[in-house]
Amino acid sequence: MKIEKMREKKREYGYTYAQIADLSGVPLGTVQKIFSGETQSPRYDTVMALERVFKEKMVVMEYTPAYQVRKKPGEYTIDDYRALPEDQRVELIDGYFYDMAAPTTFHQLMAGELYRQIANFIVDQGGDCTPFISPVDVQLDNDEKTMIQPDVIIICDAEQIIRRNIVGAPDFVLEVISPGTKRRDHVIKLAKYAAAEVREYWIVDPYQGRVIVYFFESETGPTIYPIDADIPVNIYDGELVLKFQRIAKWAKDEL
Repeated sequence: MKIEKMREKKREYGYTYAQIADLSGVPLGTVQKIFSGETQSPRYDTVMALERVFKEKMVVMEYTPAYQVRKKPGEYTIDDYRALPEDQRVELIDGYFYDMAAPTTFHQLMAGELYRQIANFIVDQGGDCTPFISPVDVQLDNDEKTMIQPDVIIICDAEQIIRRNIVGAPDFVLEVISPGTKRRDHVIKLAKYAAAEVREYWIVDPYQGRVIVYFFESETGPTIYPIDADIPVNIYDGELVLKFQRIAKWAKDEL
């Protein structure tokens, strides 16, 4: 894919340079120089990393034999989602289906460890909030076009918890990056969580060795921590601190 074509895709997707750097692993300054034309002949591996950002196939189906109705992308509903085979893991976002491959053991180790720390804190404190680990359906916008499965969430309003799923925005959401979900977690879900008034959103990225914390009740931007840090949870005013040393070790061993 030529640089000019990537510039067109950038405009189409609405990406910022910072988002492209996050998704590709290419340093921000290098991204800016390439897209501005200052760098005329970027390295081959750099171009390949940028191409992957724009080539990722996000929409996984316009039609499924399990549900004998053909619809245009953007028109699928929660009824369509629930009609899928139980072994077909997808998320529904604004009427589009997105593939969810089975998580790796590496992914589950990280999500499970963070869920354990959160659950232990809530139990020890006798708290009223409830943590969940994926798979749990979240009807984020309380409409018929979005049903997602975050890796870890905290719900502090018991009325949001119904038999089939969670209704409305969690107080806290944590997503562990997988290679195939980077754009979704960094761009699409970030925008959805902010619009739905999720209070706090964490992106755990072992591949970049960092954790990005968005506290939407703050007027400041996101905070970026190294993957081995002790990180305070803002919705608990820092009383809950998640420790990442074990996760950092797993990431080092895995990568």
